[in-house]
Amino acid sequence: MTTTQPRQGAPATGRLLQLREMQQRRSPRADFAIRRIGRLIVSLLVVVLAAFFLIHFVPGDPVRAALGPTAPAGLVESTRAELGLDKPIPQQLMDYLAALLQGDLGTSIQSGLSVTGTIASRFPTTLSLAALGFIVAVIGALPIGMGAALLARTGRGRSLNSGVSGLLGILIAVPDFLLSVGLIALFSMWLGLFPPAGWGAAQNAVLPVLGLALGPMAYLARIVQVEMIKVLDSTYIATARAKRLPQRLILLRHALPNIITATLTVGGLLLSGLVAGTVIIETVFAIPGTGSTLVSAVGTKDYPMVQGMVLVYAAMVLAVNLVVDLILITIDPRTTIAEG
Repeated sequence: MTTTQPRQGAPATGRLLQLREMQQRRSPRADFAIRRIGRLIVSLLVVVLAAFFLIHFVPGDPVRAALGPTAPAGLVESTRAELGLDKPIPQQLMDYLAALLQGDLGTSIQSGLSVTGTIASRFPTTLSLAALGFIVAVIGALPIGMGAALLARTGRGRSLNSGVSGLLGILIAVPDFLLSVGLIALFSMWLGLFPPAGWGAAQNAVLPVLGLALGPMAYLARIVQVEMIKVLDSTYIATARAKRLPQRLILLRHALPNIITATLTVGGLLLSGLVAGTVIIETVFAIPGTGSTLVSAVGTKDYPMVQGMVLVYAAMVLAVNLVVDLILITIDPRTTIAEG
């Protein structure tokens, strides 16, 4: 009597079939989210490596800069050994990655304080500045863009629309730092309405938020204007007008929802730019946030502080992009999933 021996490849084949069934059960939205999260992790790793090597290749001695030009050579060498800067660069990289996996961003060479603690104390200021700038940009862009689109369709409003478009173009073209300096000169030095620097009180926040938000607001308003003109020329808007629906109802119920996808897409990109733009705004207005700390750390070659700050900014930007993608996949799944 012969017995049938089970095939050795049967368990592996069964597992492979189970994996395929799981992949088939998974929704396209889940696959999209997994791909985006995977890209986020890879991007963070690239940022960590780039920040590490770039700051190490900048000429100069951070220990000498921290201790001063008159510090004894023995003190400089002992401090360098204490910080691990006397080790080969590959070993420094491995030590940094190992500490990073444990949540340790290191110790500032300049202040001797924990990088994590410094970021935790200054990060709320930067986050508040970026959030306020984004809110002002979106709230200002929607009515301006929609109003400009309506003006462009009327003969009497075309000249006014040209003026609005020209002003928006100027705001887009002017760099943030130059716009901020102009705001300080006008509203602080000349009119004396707002303080030129600082953070904390409501008056202190007006000029920095405007300096951060006006450029993105103008850019987003142009996008809203273009999309709104397309929507107003569509068939369903003509049908709504034929039904003699009120203009306000046509705009809010029929036109506005159809420009949300493009507005959110551009708004997410602008929010990422706003996060990065806080570095310039905080420096111009002397705001004690992570941006001004990053600029100071780069000038003194404070390795741990620069690496920690760059990692935080990169994580913020990537997280914003991920959140926007997840929102878009909920609002318009076909277009977003097709883009991968």
